[in-house]
Amino acid sequence: MPTFGVILAAAGQSSRFQDAHYKKPFAPLAGRPVWMHSAEKFLERDDVKQVVIVVSPDDREAFLEKFSANLAFMGITFAEGGAQRADSVRNGLKKLLPEIDMVAIHDAARPCVAAAWIDAVFEAGGRTGAAILAIPVVGTLKRVGADSIIAETVDRTGLWEAQTPQVFSREVLTRAFAHAAAHDSQPTDEAQLVESIGQKVTVVRGSAINLKITSSEDLRLAEQALKALPKSKLSGPSHPFAGDDIWR
Repeated sequence: MPTFGVILAAAGQSSRFQDAHYKKPFAPLAGRPVWMHSAEKFLERDDVKQVVIVVSPDDREAFLEKFSANLAFMGITFAEGGAQRADSVRNGLKKLLPEIDMVAIHDAARPCVAAAWIDAVFEAGGRTGAAILAIPVVGTLKRVGADSIIAETVDRTGLWEAQTPQVFSREVLTRAFAHAAAHDSQPTDEAQLVESIGQKVTVVRGSAINLKITSSEDLRLAEQALKALPKSKLSGPSHPFAGDDIWR
């Protein structure tokens, strides 16, 4: 059985979240911060040997002040993020134990992933070397110009919206990062990074419930979605939610 390491990406700027007190991975959701819900889904698995959370340098001090006890209790490794998502994930990759075979990257702001979906994408990733969760695009797509006028209706045939976890063999991901560094590329997700070296990426059907929190309104949807998922016993020490502005 392959061993998995999980990198939780929590180093974004949350520019669309528009909350004066929190960035989206750190906002309270059903009594715990969003990132903790995401982490717990992987810590409960026997095949996951390490979880690394990557946090922006701007948030390092405040995050560790609030959550260092939780990290210790849950056995989570801390890593500092970089300028772009790829830089942050690369920093997380460097923190993984040598014995890790497979790497899963998951958005810390995607707390409603179910065990069955993780099972499926882990299996596909272990079998093929590269797999992601995704859902088919079902809405009508319009390409809109700068003047807010529709330029065309886009054919959605074969279009899927990528989700996380995205799972890769460590060797494939390391090679993809080396290629990106040599070509100074900045992919929008890890699948694009891996595609650039010619690696085929398997798509595993996810669910719209596996939503990524983007706006503060999404927290209400996520709270309802969490009610349908099994409860975790890994909440650990209590953690304050001060009404301050440290997560801007």
